[in-house]
Amino acid sequence: MGMYKYIREAWSKPRKDPLYKEKLLQWKKQPSTVRIEHPTRLDRARALGYKAKQGFIIVRQKVNRGGRMRPQFKKGRRSKHMRRKKIVNINYKQVAEQRAQKSYTNMEVLNSYFVGKDKSYYWYEIILIDRSHKQVLKKHPFVKKEKGRVYRGKTAAGRKSRGILTHKGKGAEKLR
Repeated sequence: MGMYKYIREAWSKPRKDPLYKEKLLQWKKQPSTVRIEHPTRLDRARALGYKAKQGFIIVRQKVNRGGRMRPQFKKGRRSKHMRRKKIVNINYKQVAEQRAQKSYTNMEVLNSYFVGKDKSYYWYEIILIDRSHKQVLKKHPFVKKEKGRVYRGKTAAGRKSRGILTHKGKGAEKLR
């Protein structure tokens, strides 16, 4: 078995790990968007296109759980417009990607993956790539043309919410 298989097995049941709760407590105290040096889940990051080279960065994003309601009104409205609708057409992962993109405007979201949750937050790690770096453009030439991929639903989370995520691997023939 390779190294990545052992990492994947360890992350299949993270709550059995005694350090998991301690990590979540540390992450809870940190700000919502944190740039990190190394991916927490190396197997998942590599599978989604991360390379340990210039032009690639990893950001851990914290997202509030619970309904994803629009923010509360701070000023007056007439009663007809006082309703707070739920944001239903996007998932938590897409919300995390959009917030990371907002913090790093010169970068482009490549993909993201889940790293943890507790009663009040979800944490995702987002892989961001530099839009103008030569090494990145060799491997990902579409980044030059596609500005704001995350806002147009071009990432995996966005394509899933739009209902067009292609199925690959075992059993894909049955789904088509």
